[in-house]
Amino acid sequence: MKLASYTLAAAALLAATGAFAQAKEQFFPLLVYRTGPYAPNGTPWANGKQDYLKMINARDGGVNGVKLSFEECETGYATDKGVECYERLKGKGASLFDPQATGITFALTDKAPADKVPLMTLGYGLSSSADGGVFKWNFPLMGSYWTAADILIQHLAKKEGGFDKLKGKKIALVYHDSPFGKEPIPLLDERQKMHGFELVKIPVTAPGVEQKSAWLQVRQQRPDYVLLWGWGVMNSTALKEAQATGFPREKMYGVWWAGAEPDVKDVGMGAKGYNALALNTSGTSPKVIQDILKYVHDKGQGTGPKDEVGSVLYTRGVIIQALGVEAVRRAQERFGKGKVMTGEQVRWGLENLALDDKKLAQLGLTGVIRPISTSCMDHQGSTWARVQTWDGAKWSFSSDWYQADEQILKPLIKSAADRYAGEKKLTRRSPADCQS
Repeated sequence: MKLASYTLAAAALLAATGAFAQAKEQFFPLLVYRTGPYAPNGTPWANGKQDYLKMINARDGGVNGVKLSFEECETGYATDKGVECYERLKGKGASLFDPQATGITFALTDKAPADKVPLMTLGYGLSSSADGGVFKWNFPLMGSYWTAADILIQHLAKKEGGFDKLKGKKIALVYHDSPFGKEPIPLLDERQKMHGFELVKIPVTAPGVEQKSAWLQVRQQRPDYVLLWGWGVMNSTALKEAQATGFPREKMYGVWWAGAEPDVKDVGMGAKGYNALALNTSGTSPKVIQDILKYVHDKGQGTGPKDEVGSVLYTRGVIIQALGVEAVRRAQERFGKGKVMTGEQVRWGLENLALDDKKLAQLGLTGVIRPISTSCMDHQGSTWARVQTWDGAKWSFSSDWYQADEQILKPLIKSAADRYAGEKKLTRRSPADCQS
């Protein structure tokens, strides 16, 4: 009986100590999907995020002495489960969420302001949330789906010899029938009006394992190009269907979530010539990846298999987590080095990122991404991407960097943000609020 009492007392003491330690750590909630049809893409993304946090703790001892902690929550890419994970983890000291899905982002956008926790949606989410004057808590860093769609149309125009050559062309959008897949449509509609091409919209029911009817439409419509807005199993299935129906893969262009190893490796040579946007480089040569191998995987602490380190989506996970950590570091510069930052303070850090070439070099991210600079009004910070092409065995860049056309994007973003503000009865942020 005495032994049992002692054990319980010891357990209570350990729990209290753990709770105290937790309060001294910067907590990162990690929404993931390691199960379900999107797991092949979600898993390396999640592993890259975890490994980066482990590396910062092992190499640097955290951020200015503040150790980083994390907890994963499985969403299966389902919006309802994502909201449940958010509700469960936000009270554990969460100061930043990466929802990892556009549907979950839509559901959390109304919750974040009340909870004062920012949402970082790198390369996804609500395109209009680039407008920080309305969306104070959303940060679609490095690009939105409007950025992606605009760059793809620029690239096709260049291939054809000018925007005027797009007139009369037929471009099909084969898209995941979800908020994610529908996001590029307003930008493509705008470009269609400007250049006179025909836009054919072909939805694919999630998760995208059955696409025969979609590719029958492609065969009937005979488009000049197909834009693929897919994720997970939808991408490899689309490439197999394109091969089966004889649509040239070199005339297919995917969004940056349809341009990773899991999308093409099972198709192999059947996907040769397929193109997709790239937000980041891949491979093991960048210093940040070398440091992860040295301080995490070589010590047996890797989250996943060593041979996935440096893959496209793994690297994107690393980038996302690096930007989250830098938001904390930036916040500490204003609110106190060596302190745990709150959601409001990290939000300020995200809004004041200034990662130039020198800073990227310090982070080991030289050549991995382009510089990022955010502000009160610009929550995106960068609007650049490249095109890469699959040669049957590996990805290689096949274009220079493109920047999305802000003369088109800015009016679209402002109009959509104003509409959202009107629906939600929000007022635009004041200059004073921008300084807060």
